[in-house]
Amino acid sequence: MAFKKLFIAIDKVPFTYKASILLFIIIGGMISIVIFSQISIYTIKNDFDVLFEKRTKPIVKLEAIKDTYKINIHDTLYDLQNRNITLEQSRDIIGLGRQIINKNWNQYLEITLSKKYEPTFLNKIIKKFFIIGEQDKNTILKKSISSNINDKHLKINNMLSKILIEFKKENFKETSSLINNVYLEINTVSIYITNLTNYDLSMSVSEKRDTQNIFNTISTILNVLIILVFAFSILFSAIIIMNFKKLHFGLEDAVCAKVEELQALNESLERRIKNEVTNSRKKDLIMFQQARHASLGEMISNIAHQWRQPLGSIMMIIQGFQTKMELGKLTPEFMQEKVNDAVLLAQNMSNTLEDFQNFFKPNRDKENFSLKDCIEHSFELSKYILDEEKIEFILKIKDDVKMHGFYNELSYVFLNIISNSKDALSLKINKRLIEVRVKKSKKKIRINIVDNGGGIDDKILPHIFEPYYTTKYKSTGTGIGLYMSQQIIEKHMQGTIACKNIYYKIKNQDFENCALFAITIPISEADKNDD
Repeated sequence: MAFKKLFIAIDKVPFTYKASILLFIIIGGMISIVIFSQISIYTIKNDFDVLFEKRTKPIVKLEAIKDTYKINIHDTLYDLQNRNITLEQSRDIIGLGRQIINKNWNQYLEITLSKKYEPTFLNKIIKKFFIIGEQDKNTILKKSISSNINDKHLKINNMLSKILIEFKKENFKETSSLINNVYLEINTVSIYITNLTNYDLSMSVSEKRDTQNIFNTISTILNVLIILVFAFSILFSAIIIMNFKKLHFGLEDAVCAKVEELQALNESLERRIKNEVTNSRKKDLIMFQQARHASLGEMISNIAHQWRQPLGSIMMIIQGFQTKMELGKLTPEFMQEKVNDAVLLAQNMSNTLEDFQNFFKPNRDKENFSLKDCIEHSFELSKYILDEEKIEFILKIKDDVKMHGFYNELSYVFLNIISNSKDALSLKINKRLIEVRVKKSKKKIRINIVDNGGGIDDKILPHIFEPYYTTKYKSTGTGIGLYMSQQIIEKHMQGTIACKNIYYKIKNQDFENCALFAITIPISEADKNDD
């Protein structure tokens, strides 16, 4: 139950925190285990080396003292008593032995009392926390034995000094008694040293047992740490995997919901786009009709101008009939001549009307036509306004270019550009010129229309192809002519149209600020086949 509550509590923790905790457990746990294991190994090895040295060195010193007493003292006195060595030799040997004994004994005391051989701090903590090595060291016994050995050293040294003195006096009886006492004291010291050796050996065994216990304790701690890290890693991994599953299913549901929303949005967008396309087509159609209606007035003016002279001539023919009849001079020859003239004039009027009527008929299908004829026809339709403004038209084309496209729509583009050039040239006093230059390459046809009307204002130039943008009075311009021209060239003919101000030479005369309309139309396969 408690584990279940813990699992639920952990599951409520945010995912990022759980991932951080898992990472911390894995990395922190592994680092802790490695550090703790290394420190523990070093500590155990260090304690083993220190304690081993602490217990073995004193035993070596004690054994050296025993051997010195036996060899240098006991055997020397024996040889002296049996006259095997001289007094001087025995004095040297005994003096050397006493020095060795004192040196080893002092080193023994120094080792046993030194802080150098204390266990490490970690060892002490583990011993204290886990109650390891709390056995009685019986230091009182050790101090008592050490104190007795010190007393025996002093006593033996005094007795040795007396022996050498009495031996020199040849008081052999006294010397023999003192030597026996020294033997007895040496045996006693040997017993004390044996006790100390046994004490140190027992402490060494005890400390070795403590070290083993510490090693077992550290191993247990490391195992517990490894198990805890492993267990918590599995726990948090399982929780994170569950979170991933929940997240996956949640995302899957969210994606499905978003897909449905997107499908609905796409359907809505398709309907809106369809409506917008329909509206745009209606708008373009309305604008195109407005552009045609806007140019209708100019066309009617052209028709009226081209009809005015023929109508006047026909009226004169009719009046001539009346005059001749009144004068009695109306002859069949005269009537036939004037009828022929009237028919010719009417035929010209009919052709003019048919030309303008065909212009307003929209092209449904592409057709093959001559680019030169289209340009000349456009200028012919504008002949009245060009003649009225005394504008000279120049066409430069090396070879006639056959095109496959919309004749009337391209003619409409030329008419719009001619109309704008006429407006600019009408303000010019000097020579008024429009030049059309056609160049053909392998992939495209370029048509440059240039006038010397002073160019277009730099502020106006970027906006001339925008719908309903005009600098004319509302009564004379709608601002959609150039916009529709751009739509025809770009959408219907997949070409480009641009305008800029340039320096240009027309009829060997340089002009500044000439307006250039550059039309580029790609050559289709049909155009190539026609060639």
